[in-house]
Amino acid sequence: MTVRFPRSDERPPSDFAVAAEDAARLAAAAGPLVEQATNVQWYELPGSDVDRAAFTLCRLRRTMAARGGGPQHGDEAVRRVLAEASPDALVWFASRALSYLDESGFPDAVAPWFREDKLLAD
Repeated sequence: MTVRFPRSDERPPSDFAVAAEDAARLAAAAGPLVEQATNVQWYELPGSDVDRAAFTLCRLRRTMAARGGGPQHGDEAVRRVLAEASPDALVWFASRALSYLDESGFPDAVAPWFREDKLLAD
C-alpha cells in the first residue's frame, strides 16, 4: 500500500535542528542495530534486538520522509543504512521483515492483484 502525502510539489529540506539531529542519530544507530540483530529470534521475546533495529529503521524512514517532503526520502535513508549491512545481517533482517508482512496480513491484502495461476508462471 502506498501512502500519499497531500502535496504535489516537493517541500524544501527542513532546517529544523531537532529533526536533523534525530535523523542523524537514528541513521548512526540503525546500522549497528541491524548487525546486532543477526541471529536473534523474534518469536519468543517481543522487543528483541531485531525488533529494535526494525523500529529504528521505521523511525528513520518517517523522520526523513517528513524532512524531505515525501516517502521516497525515507525509503532512500533506509536503503543507505541497509546497503552498509553485512550480507548475513541483511538476510536475517529481510527474513524478519517478511515474517512481519506475512503475519500482518500482507499476502491477503495484495492477493486480489495477482492470479494464483499466473503467480509462479515464467
